[in-house]
Amino acid sequence: MSKMKKKELGKGIRALLSNVEESSPSDQEKIVKELSSTTAMIPVDQIEINPFQPRKQFDETALAELTQSIQTHGVIQPITLRRLGPNSYQVISGERRLRASKNAGLTEVPAYVRLANDQEMLEMALVENIQRQDLNAVEVAITYQRLMDECNLTHEMLSDRVGKNRSTVTNYIRLLKLPPEIQQAIKNRDLSMGHARALAGMTNISAQLVAFRRILDEGLSVRATEKLIRSLESSGATKSPSTPSSNGRTPEVLKIEDRLSNHFDARVKIERNAKGKGKFVIPFDDDDSFNDILDLLEKD
Repeated sequence: MSKMKKKELGKGIRALLSNVEESSPSDQEKIVKELSSTTAMIPVDQIEINPFQPRKQFDETALAELTQSIQTHGVIQPITLRRLGPNSYQVISGERRLRASKNAGLTEVPAYVRLANDQEMLEMALVENIQRQDLNAVEVAITYQRLMDECNLTHEMLSDRVGKNRSTVTNYIRLLKLPPEIQQAIKNRDLSMGHARALAGMTNISAQLVAFRRILDEGLSVRATEKLIRSLESSGATKSPSTPSSNGRTPEVLKIEDRLSNHFDARVKIERNAKGKGKFVIPFDDDDSFNDILDLLEKD
């Protein structure tokens, strides 16, 4: 097989991987740069778990929620794999996403693929990618997380590598904890970094989604968003909910609360006991808001 030429880099990730063993050092560097920003769909039956993964147990409830999210939105953040050989890969990061993808019935997952002993080249390629002007905030956050996970960098080391304040790096990383629908809106540029940063500061997912929908529906500015969040916080809407076992507010119930809250423009709450008996609580501030809710109920 002849050495890989530069023009062959456009043939796709499978072509890159098939030629990697016999590529020259300079061509391997080009391959690493290409792989650093390119995802491939890898069959799950070709992926093995890293035996040295320190995490041995996964929260079943959180795994079930991630499975449901993947069924609805797909895999938002690709996993990272090390290529062991033809059609053989090992997880570097993202084992929980892989498990949830299998539970969701996926036969293949999006993944970044690393070559053996490519860490220094990978770090340079990822830092170079961050300098691109067309990356959205979630893509930047994923790249920062990859640098920390795959190149063993702390927040402080990462901030030095990319020339950003540590607080800036932390703000980007926090975006990856936002619900998938909010991350997707950021990727679609429906939300600015300012909106996303404000939402990431909230600790209650239910309230985050209420604020998120208000931003989109009303076209709120960043300042108006911050004011809305302060209002939600002062009303107690952002407090973390009690455990589902104590008040019946399962993730499904919380989603229903979100939809109703958005519909009535009020913080609707569902209260249920262990037997499923309960009530809907729709608060109102004055006669006008009371009549608005009545109008909506009559219309429905």
